[in-house]
Amino acid sequence: MLNDRRVAFLVAPEGAEQVELTEPWKAVEEAGGRPSLVSTGKDPVQAFNHLDKADTFAVDRVAADCSADDFDALVLPGGVANPDFLRTDEGAVRFAKSFFQQGKPVAVICHGPWTLIEAGVLTGRQITSWPSLKTDIRNAGGEWVDAEVVVCEGEAGTLVSSRKPDDLPAFCRTLVEVFSRA
Repeated sequence: MLNDRRVAFLVAPEGAEQVELTEPWKAVEEAGGRPSLVSTGKDPVQAFNHLDKADTFAVDRVAADCSADDFDALVLPGGVANPDFLRTDEGAVRFAKSFFQQGKPVAVICHGPWTLIEAGVLTGRQITSWPSLKTDIRNAGGEWVDAEVVVCEGEAGTLVSSRKPDDLPAFCRTLVEVFSRA
């Protein structure tokens, strides 16, 4: 169980795939963790069901104002627009990178690895993602694997990754297991 562990969910103001945010959030809560929504600004974030607008969610913290010191683990939901925006925001990239610098666990799904590519933290790591990121991950020094869920342990912490919404049951189960050990 997560025993009150603080888990940051980093999302852009618009474009996060709703189910890739809400299902892991629910898993963290059900395991006794404390999820917190972190974004690049204070305004509510707009989630999507693929290309259609879905719900909005209140932001708890701004990425530029916090670091891994404030949390025990990080989740990076996907959606195409979400990580594409995050990777251009210096505060968001610095925030994501701080988890690797402190050896704290990170879970990422779908297009989410774009933020990690920008943070320069994939060298020598095995990771999966939406298939269109395969070349980007390889160019960033990572080893792309086509699997439902991949767990890569290293000096810079444990990285949990999955490809797509269909992988969410395995992704959620695995991130809770990994975050519980941290």
